[in-house]
Amino acid sequence: MATAKQSTDAPTDLPGRLTEALLRERIIPRFVDSYVVEHGRYGLQVHAALYRDLLGLLQREALLAMTAHALEIATAESRPGPKSRPRHMSQKEAASFRRKFLAALTRHKQWTVGDALDFQRDLQMYEELIARTAKSRRRKPYEAANHPFVDRCAFLLDSSFLEKARLAASRVLAQLESLSETVTASVLRTSS
Repeated sequence: MATAKQSTDAPTDLPGRLTEALLRERIIPRFVDSYVVEHGRYGLQVHAALYRDLLGLLQREALLAMTAHALEIATAESRPGPKSRPRHMSQKEAASFRRKFLAALTRHKQWTVGDALDFQRDLQMYEELIARTAKSRRRKPYEAANHPFVDRCAFLLDSSFLEKARLAASRVLAQLESLSETVTASVLRTSS
């Protein structure tokens, strides 16, 4: 029997692994369900079609947050260089990694050109906002994170109770970043 060739190219493997992990861990459905129960917002689940649309939109936002975090980790991580001295990825290598990653994500999700461009535009906005707020002070545990995922997710989830939704979204952001970090580290380890 022929054995399947296992791909070890990080930028092409990472998108599939991130989306599969997001679906497998069911972070977003559990987040919405716990928010509904915790805050008595049962109206969010009454209409099946609207609930399904809400989950789809929040899954996309979660994928954006995970992608931004994974790209930050993958392009900032030190690589072993000549004579085993660590070297950082050059801007050219980082741009190539990003291009391959986004192309693989588009193929994996079977997006149209318009969908892919919308995702890339939103990803760029995420990265710019994250870079702008990275220099600000550390937040307190009871404060919501200053992150585009938190704001967009809270507005989509429950705009009438925005601050409660922001705190809940902040907690799920920590889970998404942890999952993204684990998957990215695993893929980078196997590709080196």
